[in-house]
Amino acid sequence: MTAISGIKALSAIVVSTTLFAGSVQASDALVDATWLQENLANPKVRVFEVSVDTGVYERGHIPGAAHLNWHTDLVDPQKRDVASREAFEKLLRDAGVDKDTTIVLYGDNNNWFAAWGAWVFEVYGLGNQVKLLDGGRKLWEAKGLPLDTTLPDHADSTLALADRDNSVRARFVDVVAVAEGKHDIKLVDIRSADEYAGKIFAPEGVKELSVRAGHIPGAVNVPWGKIVNEDGTFKSADDIKAIYAEKGVDGSKPVITYCRIGERSSHTWFALKKILGYDVRNYDGSWTEYGNAVGVPVNNIAGTVWTGK
Repeated sequence: MTAISGIKALSAIVVSTTLFAGSVQASDALVDATWLQENLANPKVRVFEVSVDTGVYERGHIPGAAHLNWHTDLVDPQKRDVASREAFEKLLRDAGVDKDTTIVLYGDNNNWFAAWGAWVFEVYGLGNQVKLLDGGRKLWEAKGLPLDTTLPDHADSTLALADRDNSVRARFVDVVAVAEGKHDIKLVDIRSADEYAGKIFAPEGVKELSVRAGHIPGAVNVPWGKIVNEDGTFKSADDIKAIYAEKGVDGSKPVITYCRIGERSSHTWFALKKILGYDVRNYDGSWTEYGNAVGVPVNNIAGTVWTGK
């Protein structure tokens, strides 16, 4: 794929501007390592690393890539929320991103947080400019491709971000309404089978916990790793479609994805919306919000009870 054809493919994306107004058009939302190598010097391309381990960027990153620290750059430091429009706009202007820039995101852990970054870009109306490097940092390193420690320096742009597009974001009240049977929307829990069943509250070693175990009533469980190959790339669109169709998620109804804090579910959101073209929102409050709420229904198959330990 050439840079020109890649940009033309991006322009074909149709982004829904109303709440679940219908499926968006499936798009070529991924680039491979060869395409990125050929476009590292392209002035219309900007590359960002968004890794779970924020320290790996300083030890070496894809040449020319800027750093998006998910602890600080993608969140509001004062409240649990995505970055403000003003803060995110300044960051992107500093990186030289403009309205016609192709934005490539990549990260570690098979693009977990890179996909979350893509979702934040989507919130601010730039989703039609964003691609993920398929396989992320894992595949780039496995291929022995070059890494650099030089920080990029681009001329500032005059990018103006739109207000948030809330049609791609599910909130607590939306999910409760689905759990109570008020809306015919598919819920996809992408956590591990043990988290879903309520055997454990969260993966070993994590600090963000909930006081209840289990899952949101009506949610189907498709752990995010089922749609990823061993090398970190996404499985084919046909394979992903079949995996979800087996669970009754076929694009005929709107979908809400969730996990524990909203980052793993962004990976699934990306696959369902950007690769398959389904109508999907991400619930970034996820289980740490829902599982700590008072008076909401929970399915706890294992019956595990919080003991404070």
